[in-house]
Amino acid sequence: MVAFIDRFLNDERGATAIEYGLIAALMSLIVVAAVPVLREPILGAFDRVRGHLDAAGN
Repeated sequence: MVAFIDRFLNDERGATAIEYGLIAALMSLIVVAAVPVLREPILGAFDRVRGHLDAAGN
């Protein structure tokens, strides 16, 4: 039983999964924070592209 507890306490296999989960959570928070800031410039760029495509098609 002592060997089982010792093995359990020294097992670090789950630590990597937790670290990757924390990194993914941080990245998603950054994306959520950046979307409102970048929304208008991105929409403006798409509008310019659409305008150029409309002008080229006529």
